[in-house]
Amino acid sequence: MKNWTLFPPRPSASLPRMHIAPYLAAFGLLTVLHSYRVVRLRRKHRVGIGHGGHPELERMMRVFGNHSEYVPMGLILLFALEYMDAPVVYLHLVGTLLLVGRILHAAALTKSSSGTPGRIAGMVLTFVSLALGSIGVLIFSFLGIHR
Repeated sequence: MKNWTLFPPRPSASLPRMHIAPYLAAFGLLTVLHSYRVVRLRRKHRVGIGHGGHPELERMMRVFGNHSEYVPMGLILLFALEYMDAPVVYLHLVGTLLLVGRILHAAALTKSSSGTPGRIAGMVLTFVSLALGSIGVLIFSFLGIHR
């Protein structure tokens, strides 16, 4: 008779721990949040396509768009770093910078479309994360440096 269970035991030897999983989950949830906020404003203003001249909707569309433009490359770099067995602290440095940068940028852009300190800091952290991720991929792949 088969033992049916909701959470079967994990074969510890066959699947290594995925250190970037929390970042994947966080960015997935942020994508849902940003999407929901755009949909909510579209319904409020009865706009099917575009922003319909509503600055609040236009800003939220840019929050979602900006998220969609930067996060995929950041996640690709994190996947590559994890695949190359980069040091865990390096994975968390790149992932945390990207996550904090995207949250700061989204929070600031939600409130104002001007270059606020939060928006600038968010972009700086995002760019630093992408640069460190890219440099890390080069170093860990070409030089074979790993844990």
